[in-house]
Amino acid sequence: QVQLVESGGGLVQAGGSLRLSCAASGRTFSNYAMGWFRQAPGKERDFVATIMRTGTTTLRNYADSVKGRFTISRDNAKNTVYLQMNSLKPEDTAVYYCAGGSTWYSGDRATDYDYWGQGTQVTVSS
Repeated sequence: QVQLVESGGGLVQAGGSLRLSCAASGRTFSNYAMGWFRQAPGKERDFVATIMRTGTTTLRNYADSVKGRFTISRDNAKNTVYLQMNSLKPEDTAVYYCAGGSTWYSGDRATDYDYWGQGTQVTVSS
């Protein structure tokens, strides 16, 4: 059974940083796309970032709203993906979800991913 477990969320002041982790079990995701999405109250689940690998090339894609502030990375030995979030803003407040794909490529749609974590709350105070 595949499980994705997020951690690292919390309360931080605007301008601060957090690092989210997503530990996968039940499947090795090193050759598959992994992503992060977020959902604020009353809003749809939005794409944040994805990391993919084709051959020896690692590809990363970010939502425009987080480019230059967030960095997605992975540790294949630990089967874990990270999201480093810097210069946080109150509008970054949301539940953040880790997502795992079934191919090397996954885009910015939630339907591109087959596996989901339970989410971790990130709250940024002004």
